[in-house]
Amino acid sequence: DWYIELAKKRLYQAESERDKHTVQYVLVYVLTHTLEMLHPFMPFVTEHLWQHLPHEGESIIVAPWPKTQDKWNFPADAATMNTMMEAIKGIRNLRAESNVPMGKKAPVILAPATEDMAQTLKTYEDYFHTLAFADKVTLLGAGDAKPENAVVAVVPGIEVYLQLKDLIDVEKEPARVQKEQEKLQKEIARLDKKLSNQGFLSKAPAAVVEKEKGKLADYQEKMAALTKRMEDLAKL
Repeated sequence: DWYIELAKKRLYQAESERDKHTVQYVLVYVLTHTLEMLHPFMPFVTEHLWQHLPHEGESIIVAPWPKTQDKWNFPADAATMNTMMEAIKGIRNLRAESNVPMGKKAPVILAPATEDMAQTLKTYEDYFHTLAFADKVTLLGAGDAKPENAVVAVVPGIEVYLQLKDLIDVEKEPARVQKEQEKLQKEIARLDKKLSNQGFLSKAPAAVVEKEKGKLADYQEKMAALTKRMEDLAKL
């Protein structure tokens, strides 16, 4: 799914036909062989899709089983892509936690831990525009000051910053968060009372008790996140 999203620009805005054809080849190759591997479990759907792709032979059922291609094993590139994915997920999580409207673009500030990581971020900067809704990406150097009044996500080799004042209504957001806290506090109090009731604990099935405990833990985790959110808002 990540590759499909990243491939769209090269498919529709390719600088050369060769570049476009490369992406098409990779997409078709991966999909074709994925269908061949899935065929024993999903025979009819995979046959139907396979017939609509470039292929050799009459049916997927007699197509050769895909073989491992050691020459296409790129561990360093895979590790780089995993780092980019973690950084982008970090930005998405910060946006979600901050209740930033979907699709609203905002500046992203990246602080790489090493010069190699800085070079990697420069190379793949476009990924942040495509998948993290960044309208501007700023790379901090080793001696640059970290941004103030910003939320941060830390992933291996990178610190990712978003400045909330650029993304939300600073005047209204504390009231919204407080309202969420009040609702959560009521649920936490209700579950605390329920799980302190010996009658409930002795009569309810163990699975039900564990489910209620799980709900309480989830609510408490959300409350901690909202508390941190209020602390971040107080800095703005």
